[in-house]
Amino acid sequence: MAAGRYLIVNADDFGRSPGVNRGVVRAHERGVVTSASLMVRWPAAAEAAAYARAHPGLSLGLHVDLGEWALCGAEWHPVYEVVPLDDPGAVTAEVERQLGAFRSLVGRDPTHLDSHQHVHRTEPVCSALAAAARRLAVPLRQVTPGVRHCGSFYGQTAEGQPFPEGISRERLLRILSELPPGVTELGCHPGEGGNLDSAYRDERAREVATLCDPGVRAALDALGIELKSFHFLRGCSHV
Repeated sequence: MAAGRYLIVNADDFGRSPGVNRGVVRAHERGVVTSASLMVRWPAAAEAAAYARAHPGLSLGLHVDLGEWALCGAEWHPVYEVVPLDDPGAVTAEVERQLGAFRSLVGRDPTHLDSHQHVHRTEPVCSALAAAARRLAVPLRQVTPGVRHCGSFYGQTAEGQPFPEGISRERLLRILSELPPGVTELGCHPGEGGNLDSAYRDERAREVATLCDPGVRAALDALGIELKSFHFLRGCSHV
């Protein structure tokens, strides 16, 4: 790979709701989103998959969904749990089930793997997803060498408090100006509509506006940063 700065802008939660789908589509067609990660368990997954099949330039990965947790006081409490995260057999079986669902919906393998709320940063989820990534020869977020993940574009603090500065035009331009050489995946969560049952809801429309800001595209050109999708890394797992 030639030296340079390459940016993959990946939208998580594709398929979670029609509003999320609209936001992802708008940020892809009018903004800088080049890739998305599909949540196959949710009602709008079929709609998202149909869009991806019709627009192959948008690389589509699997956003493995094993549960969601919200911070209440000083402790994390489950909003929902798909399988126990400490049960290797249940985790592996659910990863394979969601991979099968992805293939049924999209008609091909995912271009990359990641997980909802980054649960694969711990075992046994990491091993289960790493094994799948090796078999598919695709990158796994925060695990595959040579693909840096940037999660700094986010509209809440670690404690779940609103942080609108985190998804502002100024924040995104600063992230771009500080982008190191090599391949970086920038995570984002665009969406439209306020009827989503999620702790991260109202911030999504603000993300869409920033991702579609003409100044962001101009900054990419001025800085010599090349927008890519995960198709750029085809055959690259190394996990």
